Amino acid sequence: MGWSARFFDPINLPSGRKLLTLRDAATYITELPKAEHDAPEWQAAMETLLLVAERDGPEMMARIGMLRALNRHGTKATPAPRRKRAKAYRVVQ
Repeated sequence: MGWSARFFDPINLPSGRKLLTLRDAATYITELPKAEHDAPEWQAAMETLLLVAERDGPEMMARIGMLRALNRHGTKATPAPRRKRAKAYRVVQ
């Protein structure tokens, strides 16, 4: 397979461009500014790309790594509010 392996679904970038192959994704990561490139999420995405391209790993793992890195500034999920209030007990003396 190698670097020319295609993603099952293309990865849409915020700029409107699409990443079709592992090589496209690797080129995109290497063209990022240094501060962005050194973020742990991008480093993990590059490691998964290397694993998939050179060791024939599952393509979905590289896709997940790229999507997590692209969405790293997204909003965090807030916990769902409790449906029922906890009982308030009163101390009787």
